Amino acid sequence: MKLIAKSITILVLALLVSPNTFAEDVDGSSDHPMVSRYEGSSITDYDYREFDEYEILLGKVIHDPEDSSNKIAKFSEDLEGKVTKISYYLPEDRSTLEVFRNYENALKSAGFEILFTCSGNECGGRKFNHKVVEYKAGFGDNYSEQRFLAAKLTRDEGDVYVSLYTVKNTGGGGPDRNHIYTQVDVIEVAPMQEAMVTVDANAMAEEIFETGSISIYGILFDFDKADIKPESASTIKEIATLLNDNPNLKLFIVGHTDNKGSLDYNTNLSQSRAEAVVGVLVSEHGIASSRVTPKGLAFLAPVASNSSEEGRAKNRRVELVEY
Repeated sequence: MKLIAKSITILVLALLVSPNTFAEDVDGSSDHPMVSRYEGSSITDYDYREFDEYEILLGKVIHDPEDSSNKIAKFSEDLEGKVTKISYYLPEDRSTLEVFRNYENALKSAGFEILFTCSGNECGGRKFNHKVVEYKAGFGDNYSEQRFLAAKLTRDEGDVYVSLYTVKNTGGGGPDRNHIYTQVDVIEVAPMQEAMVTVDANAMAEEIFETGSISIYGILFDFDKADIKPESASTIKEIATLLNDNPNLKLFIVGHTDNKGSLDYNTNLSQSRAEAVVGVLVSEHGIASSRVTPKGLAFLAPVASNSSEEGRAKNRRVELVEY
């Protein structure tokens, strides 16, 4: 039987398994209301925190170039909120692929967006295994058949992230050999208050003519993409008004990121985002392309420290620079 995908608006559905199926669950544990278990699984470890921090992995794990003993993800996101961590022990006659696909399909059916997925060595091999889940019996050093995904569900009441890791125990000769272990971590974050106060054209002009530039926080993009979110339309319209009201003004449209990921990657991402803004100004607002030049600076011009999420949020911006 496949994993059951439940609607986010309905309470936990009764699973079509016998009551004895969960007899070996650890005391005080239960499935998360939004993510069912694979049939025949039992919970071996359960941890719930009403409010905690969580780093969700969104890329391959590598050695820290400054400390080879430390393992870091090339891309990740720091989250805060309700954190539920559940470890499952699965039957011997299942494959990691079968279990993984069932979870993946169930999450997609429930409206989750897959942010990142990998398997085997493409995840980072042993390094990923040691990073994605704290050492637990059945998980540690079993990485030849590992599979992972990170998913996100966007909701008005707060986004939900899922970190799913499944692996086959291929080490040792004990009774758990060849069994599948799955780690399901669910993070329910509070809705982030985006800086969506639209700066009008007059305020933009005043700042630019006084200082030569202005940072804009009302242009938002999809995660890790250059797709502009619809709620950015009013801010871009004000930029167009600024240019129409000042026909001699020319602007660099500069994209900035935080320091998550490599410089090359973020340079390309920030350039693509700047080009996307220019594209809207030209195609939808009739601004001459000679007056708006896109430029991506990645994280080379921060306005705050990247050591905190608050600082990183300030650094993720579009800047208008007069030339």
